[in-house]
Amino acid sequence: MELLIVSLASLLAGFVDSMVGGGGLILVPALFATFPAAHPATLFGTNKGASVWGTAFATWQFSRRVDMRWAALLPAAGAGFVAAFGGAWLVTVMSPDYLRKLLPVVLLAVLIYTLFRPELGRTHAPRYAGAKEALMAALIGAIIGFYDGFFGPGTGSFLVFLFVRLLGYDFLSASAGAKLINTATNVAALILFVAKGHIWWHFVAAMALANVAGSLLGTRLALKHGTGFVRAVFIVVVGALILKTGYDAFLR
Repeated sequence: MELLIVSLASLLAGFVDSMVGGGGLILVPALFATFPAAHPATLFGTNKGASVWGTAFATWQFSRRVDMRWAALLPAAGAGFVAAFGGAWLVTVMSPDYLRKLLPVVLLAVLIYTLFRPELGRTHAPRYAGAKEALMAALIGAIIGFYDGFFGPGTGSFLVFLFVRLLGYDFLSASAGAKLINTATNVAALILFVAKGHIWWHFVAAMALANVAGSLLGTRLALKHGTGFVRAVFIVVVGALILKTGYDAFLR
């Protein structure tokens, strides 16, 4: 029964995460609710062991249909990898609980900004090129990568928003780029969790398959319906994240 519950959660997480991120707010709470006595780092490691496959698959799917700006995204992925490794190490020795009350406030600011800028992310008009674009993307990758390794909820949504707001990508291209960075950060965090022994392999296999299945469905929907659809899903997911993280931070 436990395997079924976390696999279904992984399926839904992969579906949501493949489009705009936020899958961690589905799978991580499901793991904590199912295994309340487990070490938090072990549950985070198991989450990464499953979700990395969904993000990698989504990246591959997007790269076949979306113009990926590899010259900027690859340095961002590298920076995210290094930063996420540091964040994952820190969470093994320090609790990220103090971030719980800050997260819904930041997400609310993101949602309000997006709602009041209806043209945001509807057209793909990159603001930078060459080394400047690579530097900006790497900075985004490093900051969000560290956050992903240390805490994680909403990582994909933050990446999508920053790629849209700071780099001028449309929501579909931003989502595609976010999947690449998220794959790198997941791999980095996973390496450290595995090295520390914080992973349950007997759950990861089934959860990974479910996550990939959800990712396939989500990616196909995003590619079929385009940037307007992804923007709408982004707003819904961020709204749900605000409710969930706000409840966890202030009411639980």
